[in-house]
Amino acid sequence: MKNQLHITAKEQETAVLVAVPEYRQTDEKTKEYLDELAFLTETVGAKALKRFVQKLDKPDMRTYVGKGKLEEIVAYVKEHKVDMVIFDDDLSPSQVRNLERELEVKIIDRSLLILDIFALRAQTATARAQVELAQYRYLLPRLTNMWTHLSRQKGGGVAMRGPGETEIETDRRIVRDKITLLKEKLEKFEKQNFEQRKSRSGIVRVSLVGYTNVGKSTIMNLLTKADVFAENKLFATVDATVRKVVVENIPFLLSDTVGFIRKLPTKLIESFKTTLDEIRESDLLLHVVDVSHSSFEEHIGVVNDTLKDIQSADKPVILVFNKTDLYLEQREQELKEHNPEALPDINELKSSYMAKQHTPAIFISATNRANIDELRQTLLDHVSKIHYERYPNNAPQEQ
Repeated sequence: MKNQLHITAKEQETAVLVAVPEYRQTDEKTKEYLDELAFLTETVGAKALKRFVQKLDKPDMRTYVGKGKLEEIVAYVKEHKVDMVIFDDDLSPSQVRNLERELEVKIIDRSLLILDIFALRAQTATARAQVELAQYRYLLPRLTNMWTHLSRQKGGGVAMRGPGETEIETDRRIVRDKITLLKEKLEKFEKQNFEQRKSRSGIVRVSLVGYTNVGKSTIMNLLTKADVFAENKLFATVDATVRKVVVENIPFLLSDTVGFIRKLPTKLIESFKTTLDEIRESDLLLHVVDVSHSSFEEHIGVVNDTLKDIQSADKPVILVFNKTDLYLEQREQELKEHNPEALPDINELKSSYMAKQHTPAIFISATNRANIDELRQTLLDHVSKIHYERYPNNAPQEQ
């Protein structure tokens, strides 16, 4: 059954968001993280009604939040008939069980929410099998509580895709068998993909990487004229899309891969081996960054850390700062407060510390097609160098 947005028969599902930041975390940063959680919630089709924040040295081992805060959440959930409570961290099986007993609604942690989005977005057989494997791996240690919980739900909805629909399979052995079968299925897909990759060995391979929602698919469309799904939502695509590009008689393969995100579930990284192999086997990475985002530097760090996790941190990288149009709009508003006559331009970015710290660095706006020619030329220069090193006889002869 094809994954699709699940909305209850009566109305859109509702949620409250919960975070327990450390004392040293600023309120601004907490708001930013909850904004991202709200965006994730919106992506699965639910509506976040309220946010609850409690600063603690560490989350409560029993219920994640303290007793007083939990009472506040219980009161709000009952008064507004909220469908689910979403937490910005992973919960232990016992925390889920205790919270469910107190709140009597669906309890969803960050990993489960991200898994649900991937289930929603996966289109190919490989991606669907990868997501399902990650879901079963997530559910296995939570099985006793989770299946009991799912058996009481009606009408589907958020976190009810994939294995959650087969509530009759409550036995751990059956779930382990499912995991084994999915691994075998993915091994067959991997062999097929390996043969495909082997058949195109020798051709230079470039992968677009970056934090989710930075515009990778839009750039893919511009560089290849491919019809890749691009939308202003987190994880707009989870399937690796590969296109052949030829520029000035230099062929190369360009792939658009799944976006990374803060606290990306480890089980998802493990399950998406086939998709992430596109990155591992690339000769060059285009690391796309949303320069208009207030935490773009943190996003760069998240992507770099994830690349380390998949043994791809040593590859050549071109840093592509996207959404310069939004950045310049923001800067214009800032400058107007101090100097109404001042207007920012792209040269301000080119001479900034960002450009000096990251070489090479390109500043573009994929939406407005600003500096796309510069991106193409920089990409061509790097691809040509790799191509001619690989095929020296193809190199143009000096006159």
